[in-house]
Amino acid sequence: MADPKGFLRTPRQDWPRRPVAERVRDWDEVYVPGALLPIVSAQADRCMDCGIPFCHDACPLGNLIPEWNDLVSRADWRAASERLHATNNFPEFTGRLCPAPCEAGCVLAIDQPAVTIKNVECAIADRAWEEGFVPPRPPDRLSGRTVAVIGSGPAGLAAAQQLTRAGHTVVVYEKDDRLGGLMRYGIPEFKMEKHHLERRIDQMRAEGTKFRTSTVVGRDVEAGRLRARYDAVVIATGASAWRELSVPGRELEGVHQAMEYLPPANRVCEGDAETSPLSAAGRHVVIVGGGDTGADCLGTAVRQGAASVTQLDIYARPGAGRDEDADPWPTYPRIYRLSAAHEEAGELGTAPAADADARLFAASTLHFTGDERGRVAALHLVEVDEHRRPVDGTSRALPADLVLLALGFSGPDLSDGLLDRLGVALEPRGTIARDLNFTTNVPGVFAAGDAARGQSLIVWAIAEGRAVAAAVDRYLTGNTTLPAPIGPGDRPMGV
Repeated sequence: MADPKGFLRTPRQDWPRRPVAERVRDWDEVYVPGALLPIVSAQADRCMDCGIPFCHDACPLGNLIPEWNDLVSRADWRAASERLHATNNFPEFTGRLCPAPCEAGCVLAIDQPAVTIKNVECAIADRAWEEGFVPPRPPDRLSGRTVAVIGSGPAGLAAAQQLTRAGHTVVVYEKDDRLGGLMRYGIPEFKMEKHHLERRIDQMRAEGTKFRTSTVVGRDVEAGRLRARYDAVVIATGASAWRELSVPGRELEGVHQAMEYLPPANRVCEGDAETSPLSAAGRHVVIVGGGDTGADCLGTAVRQGAASVTQLDIYARPGAGRDEDADPWPTYPRIYRLSAAHEEAGELGTAPAADADARLFAASTLHFTGDERGRVAALHLVEVDEHRRPVDGTSRALPADLVLLALGFSGPDLSDGLLDRLGVALEPRGTIARDLNFTTNVPGVFAAGDAARGQSLIVWAIAEGRAVAAAVDRYLTGNTTLPAPIGPGDRPMGV
């Protein structure tokens, strides 16, 4: 470390956000452009000589965080980029989208604000692109082996890039018209502008990875024929089977899944349409679900000009600090966090009936009621206790002419017939079954990412992609030098 007393001298300073009144008028990223680099070296200096860096274990990629913090503090950006990319194919994605379990595991976080690891990571990645430190890395020679990767989310892209660089001929099949999976049509532009994604895809094309968009394997391409054509197949289709809310009135018009709402909004940003067919403009919006997808809907609805937006969270409002009994360090704590979308909703006062940031905590949906045209008009809710039992006398109704269900995902979508036609077995919970080598019950067919792990974080998806690439390389060649940061059964640190 460059400054042994940096963590004592320098307070934590995060990448500042643009003013709310400015950023809700556009779809650009919420942070002040150019404001990170002037502060990040001093922030990297806060990384202490902790002896055992628990941030390594908190991050499934095993990012070499103290090493690149030290290099950033010394302004050695090229070496910092090399150390960062040694464990992470797409640090500009994780630096923007990951909730940073590494910071929860920072030793400094025992009794002080953690090092701004996520901001430092993002700064390194962006500087690397500006300085040309990340050119394409095509293989020196080809192995003669072929691999099909189904799905172009973070797990599929990471697997494809690793296998291409190992010399295999890789073709990525994507059902949508553009690449990126949920990063393309699920993540709003204000969280990650899509030029970051395009830049990586261009890099992968230059390295030799081939892409086939608008192709549903199992429908447009016969699954058995695909398996016969390639030496190995990696299924990385994600967990896109959304969870339902089975309450009276669910059938009313105006009640939609979050992933029916977010993609059209992203397509507007892509230039495919002038307005979304599910725009929240002028409507009273209620979002059911307190997670990141719900927050994405919140920020999107605010930018579309909703009359009001309220988000329901079935959990009680968490405290401001870590509960050492429930979430002891270095696990990821459940604490009160204010995302950019919640900050916007709070400052604009989008939800008069809710708390300051538009969330109603400990709230459970009872049913919906509609108007004479069969459109949703109100959401009826009740407060619940810590066991999710209704509290007497707390039921009430919220006006709602657009309801968005953001309840998470249960596993891969089975409607295209891919898994059935390949004969791939499923776990009882609906995810793809696999062994310790990421292999399914079908020889030569592997599974990675949320399709097998279940709904998880982007950093786990990239780790899965890197690990399955090592498994495939070993299957094809008998040996591998590719890193495998995690195993199929590994899970985040918990109690």
